[in-house]
Amino acid sequence: MTIFELPTCSGTNTLEPLFQPELLKRFDINGPRYTSYPTADRFHGQFSGNDYKAALKGCAQHQKPISLYFHLPFCPNICYYCGCNKIITKDHGRSAKYIKYLAKEMNLVTEVMGAAKKIPVTQLHWGGGTPTFLSHAEMRELMGHIQDHFELQEGGEYSIEIDPRRVGESDIQLLAELGFNRISLGVQDFNLAVQEAVHRVQTIEETQAVIDWARRYGFNSVSVDLIYGLPKQTPDTFKQTVDAVIGMNPDRLSVYSYAHLPTIFKPQRRIAEVDLPVAKDKLDILANTIDQLNQAGYVFIGMDHFAKPNDELAIAQQQGRLHRNFQGYSTQAECDLLAFGISSIGKVHDTYPQNLKTLDEYYHALDQHELPTMRGLKLNKDDILRRELIGELMCQFQLNTEQFAKNHDISFRDYFSKEMLELKELEEAGLLEWDGEVINIPTKGRLLVRRVAMAFDRHLREASTQAKYSKVV
Repeated sequence: MTIFELPTCSGTNTLEPLFQPELLKRFDINGPRYTSYPTADRFHGQFSGNDYKAALKGCAQHQKPISLYFHLPFCPNICYYCGCNKIITKDHGRSAKYIKYLAKEMNLVTEVMGAAKKIPVTQLHWGGGTPTFLSHAEMRELMGHIQDHFELQEGGEYSIEIDPRRVGESDIQLLAELGFNRISLGVQDFNLAVQEAVHRVQTIEETQAVIDWARRYGFNSVSVDLIYGLPKQTPDTFKQTVDAVIGMNPDRLSVYSYAHLPTIFKPQRRIAEVDLPVAKDKLDILANTIDQLNQAGYVFIGMDHFAKPNDELAIAQQQGRLHRNFQGYSTQAECDLLAFGISSIGKVHDTYPQNLKTLDEYYHALDQHELPTMRGLKLNKDDILRRELIGELMCQFQLNTEQFAKNHDISFRDYFSKEMLELKELEEAGLLEWDGEVINIPTKGRLLVRRVAMAFDRHLREASTQAKYSKVV
């Protein structure tokens, strides 16, 4: 098997090899999700706006298409499970002001880059919060500001997060007119008791309507987000939710494990821990979900993502072109990510810059004509090498160690000598296979790929204090 020949969980593969209860119980520890390496908890305040400026100038010299992310934090109501940076309000005066400052930030960023013409973009994402909190006029205004500086390329991925409770057909039609071709719908769970426990009541009918409108107006991909481990959930009730979602025929699904961290995320303090499913029920929910999606023909992409076999994600994985960034899995080639808005994180040249987290701080910095940088990280050679390695494992479930060593002019065994003992233990447990040339994550280890990636995380190994992460499963 070469690094590009990747089996999937469709076709001949079944539930049994992918879902291994004993392995999951043994290795279900807390760990990073690796939307970046190094992870965001390694960012520090010594990284300044001047460091970001230097990175932006380096990005401009590459003259390659880039990715854009806009954090739109406003929500009309709170969902108790949510750990996002959000602002609960119904006042559109606040969002109107925010858009003006997003325009200021774009002006400043492109000014630093010295862009003489519009910068080509192959990936755009509006996240939140609730992006569709914005009025039609506000959406048009924001997209207009974006198009003043950037040019969306044909064939790119242009996506937006949707709360089905907050949109009508005219909203979906407008998003298509603005250039969006992918939507992600938050569902989480259709069971009423669960919805009431997390303060998010949403019907199957209104969710189905949004999917129908997306098909009508030509969206290339519809994705649905589910969360298992929420209060009041049982294996039977969540099975009903998954059946309902499968009936809606989305192109992709994300099935996230709920991370209950009430000391970090205050809204979660409204969730009674006694209502959370016990460990056995949570594993049963996961097992049922994998079985249902497998039977419905969905391919296990990795982590907690599933897609139809003809979806671009599945095809990209089969061809070895799958990538992973702060928005999750992507078919776009590795590129710089410019991030705008409060708390947003970019990936620019060899740095990760993160913006200030509050509106007042963000506005003040931009009023001073300063980049609203709160913290970040400049990657060294070792960080970049390990980022590539972890990315290969997370996306392709394989790494050709001989080719990797040759590309980086290292001896793999010598360079990762400190990791060898742990890799041996993971191999003996069945989480990986290594013939001396190719590291392969077998099907039964793929739900635990985060655990394998952790073996190569130098920052995690050397940290004096441990950050709080979600469970690996």
